[in-house]
Amino acid sequence: MRIDIITLFPELLQSPFEASIVKRAITQQKVGVHFHQLRDYSSNNQNQVDDYPYGGGAGMVVMIEPIDKCIQALKAERDYDAIIYLTPDGERLNQSKANALSLHQNIILLCGHYKGVDQRVREHLITEEISIGDFVLSGGELAAAVLCDSIIRLIPGVLGDESSALSDSFQDGLLAPPIYTRPESYKGWQVPQILTSGNTPKVEAWREEMAYQRTQALRPDLLDDN
Repeated sequence: MRIDIITLFPELLQSPFEASIVKRAITQQKVGVHFHQLRDYSSNNQNQVDDYPYGGGAGMVVMIEPIDKCIQALKAERDYDAIIYLTPDGERLNQSKANALSLHQNIILLCGHYKGVDQRVREHLITEEISIGDFVLSGGELAAAVLCDSIIRLIPGVLGDESSALSDSFQDGLLAPPIYTRPESYKGWQVPQILTSGNTPKVEAWREEMAYQRTQALRPDLLDDN
């Protein structure tokens, strides 16, 4: 998979890709992540990419021309399965969306800034809009990092045990069940006996029941969706 990220602040994105599972995926060439400085596509002598909104109002708007030039330059080199704009009013990111995106070969992520981008970008250049929650960030870089992490960990061969991702919260519409490890007893706090019984069918039945109970208590909306 290849992910191209268009941004005004590539330095905000570097750290999340330099550690842990994501770094390993890049090192093993399971995924390639490339940052593109939007100012490099400005036709302005000062590399300006934003301007005042028509009709007045507070804040600045990222102009369409540099965004279009960057996207067209990338599309001239390869085909893209999706061109995604990170925005608070986009489709809410969930596990199902992450699963679908992880099957793509090439995607572009556009990070907005200031008051956002010219609406014509969204109408003519973008294929999908994604939000990581009902709140506003200073820019789309952190949202892009979150989206990338959720996708990259699903690529075959990235996780040491590929079955691990299948037991994550939300994969089956439920929260994950409680998990424990050694020691079996700590300060009198015991691991549930069923987990040390060695009875695999009973363990799996317990996990399914706990997943349902946790979801019912903490996220009943997920049960409504099912």
